Amino acid sequence: MTGDLDRLQEEVRARNGTVPAMLPAAAYTSDEVLAWERRHLYAGTWTCLGRLEELLPDDLEGRPATQRAVMVGDVSALLTRDRDGAGERLRMFANTCRHRAHELLPEDDASARHSVICPYHAWSYDLAGDLVAAPGYRDEPGFDSAAYSLVELPVETWQGWVFGHALHPLGHPDVVPFADHVGELEVVLAPYRPAGLPLAARHTYEIAANWKIVAENYHECYHCPLIHPELCQVTPPTSGDNYDLPGAWVGGSMVLRDGMATMSLTGESDGHPIPGVSPTAVEYVHLLPNLLVSAHPDYVMTHRLVPLAPDRTWIECSWYLLPGADGTLPDPTYAVEFWDLTNRQDWAACESVQRGLQSPHFAPGPLSPSEDAVERFVALVSRAYVGLPLHVDLRTA
Repeated sequence: MTGDLDRLQEEVRARNGTVPAMLPAAAYTSDEVLAWERRHLYAGTWTCLGRLEELLPDDLEGRPATQRAVMVGDVSALLTRDRDGAGERLRMFANTCRHRAHELLPEDDASARHSVICPYHAWSYDLAGDLVAAPGYRDEPGFDSAAYSLVELPVETWQGWVFGHALHPLGHPDVVPFADHVGELEVVLAPYRPAGLPLAARHTYEIAANWKIVAENYHECYHCPLIHPELCQVTPPTSGDNYDLPGAWVGGSMVLRDGMATMSLTGESDGHPIPGVSPTAVEYVHLLPNLLVSAHPDYVMTHRLVPLAPDRTWIECSWYLLPGADGTLPDPTYAVEFWDLTNRQDWAACESVQRGLQSPHFAPGPLSPSEDAVERFVALVSRAYVGLPLHVDLRTA
């Protein structure tokens, strides 16, 4: 019997990249498809896990954090950071004891211990993943502790964020190098130096829509005149262009209207301009699968997407601002008020789309010329469904 995923893959292959249209309904409504995405698009590529300083803070009950359990798609992983005289190194391992598979830490728990201790039978590992203690096995003939190190997984830091790949072990040939995954997005975002911008505010949302609907909505302003009157007052909805550059990302820029300093309800800024970036442009980019970065002349905003169900997504929205000369952060209210309003307008639209996709009468609609970034996003996800890498240059694929 053919399942949702098989039918989706067949339809994607039949399109052969020639029909600019939405994905079939199953891509947004099927448990089977989401399970595949969590394993292959999230665990099997490079998923943003959050900011390094938050995942492993310097002050965890008075000591630097050394380990934290995280979910990478549907795979539980353990981040460790070892600081010694040679510096520090971030690593990631399968969060699975090599003895009887117990989790080493519960999801999202952190610790400042200098060893990783399984709470089931006290097998212990150092922060490099090597087994250092296995109670009862010391005198066991033939027991080789070196054969039971934790399974190490690929992890990278980029622009202040941590990215993990949890489907394959470190060094596996199917792991796309992170530099290839990012591609030319580095050139677009590097001038904003987001790693040096402290967190000023954060909102979290849980919405009744598929994560891809959120992404597709983000990638077009065709809808802006109808649902974003405040946004249209500070930026023309038809402005800007989308990039066509290598990497597993989608996005483009928009321009501010004359006299507008930033995206706020008044167009005025209460922040500090970021040196070296355009004072009139806003970059909107999406590093697949789950990090949306909106870079403004005076702040960087991100949306980090975590799919919870086919029709439910958790969204972490963060605002990063440049401190003043005295180290004080500006009040982010001007940016937060604007984008919280805009977010809620978008979430209502996304939830309506999700409900519409449940209709037996839905068929994928055509994408307009102004939705070319949506078309690129659909093309990249479609490539993933049929086993092709995300990071290729679609102009030559």
